[in-house]
Amino acid sequence: MHLITVGRDAEVVATIQAGVDGLGITAGAITLIGAVQTATVSVMHQDDALVDRLRGYDLPMELSGTGEIVDGRVHLHVTLHAETATFGGHLHAATVRDFFVRAYVTPLS
Repeated sequence: MHLITVGRDAEVVATIQAGVDGLGITAGAITLIGAVQTATVSVMHQDDALVDRLRGYDLPMELSGTGEIVDGRVHLHVTLHAETATFGGHLHAATVRDFFVRAYVTPLS
């Protein structure tokens, strides 16, 4: 298992992808925990599962999630918990401000 830490002012998906690339991992499982300030997630449209609805958020949020690495590409799903709301979906981007995000990466053979 490998640990990839996303620090202050860093973008989560890009940092994890760069870490996976650097480790040469092409298949694996990912578990995430941390906190972010901004996030862009998508969910499926209720009338057409093939249409994604992008949503952007800018407020302090706890983050937990899981993901996979397929053919070297990172794919993440997250749940975001703010003071007054909870959001979730496929993570397109997120930025750490005050804390960190840790990704625990388990390579698969």
